[in-house]
Amino acid sequence: MLLSRYSEEELEAGCDEAGRGPLAGPVFAAAVIFAPGYRNARLDDSKKLSEKARYALRDEIMHDALSYGVAAVDAEEIDRINILQSSIKAMHLALEKLAPQPAFITVDGNRFKPYGKVPHICVVKGDGKYLSIAAASILAKTFRDDYMKELHEKCPLYAWNENKGYPTKAHYEAILKHGPSPWHRRSFRLYQELELF
Repeated sequence: MLLSRYSEEELEAGCDEAGRGPLAGPVFAAAVIFAPGYRNARLDDSKKLSEKARYALRDEIMHDALSYGVAAVDAEEIDRINILQSSIKAMHLALEKLAPQPAFITVDGNRFKPYGKVPHICVVKGDGKYLSIAAASILAKTFRDDYMKELHEKCPLYAWNENKGYPTKAHYEAILKHGPSPWHRRSFRLYQELELF
């Protein structure tokens, strides 16, 4: 069972992102506030869950949360300010959508910038330790997957419905054949990794 919260603040938000590693598409982030004492034994790090389980839990999270927010930063901005800054910006944008606003923030990972004057803590592998971070990881992952599936309908050349923009062999080969799309991150290595296969 994951821990319900880190602080003693009632309005504690958990934050996480999805999509730092892909070659294409936005980075998504989510923030979630649960009521004090909330429990859900099925919640876990999104990477440990099946796709079916993630989507089922997304519905529960959106129903059970006191508040949640999801936001994204697109590939063009990722190229402009880098992926770390884009991930943090996406988390800030997700936090801005929370109503009420949190009194404390727990963040997955080891890097964050202060969100106003709200105290925070970074927790490495926090999505496997705290319920609100796990919930945020599920929202960020599923909303990003939905986006990439929709993007695949617009531009099916790269099989984003299967790889979600991550650097698979087929994705690299599609870039080599068709060139990068408007949704590719030009600051990432889009070609060099082909030599690994």
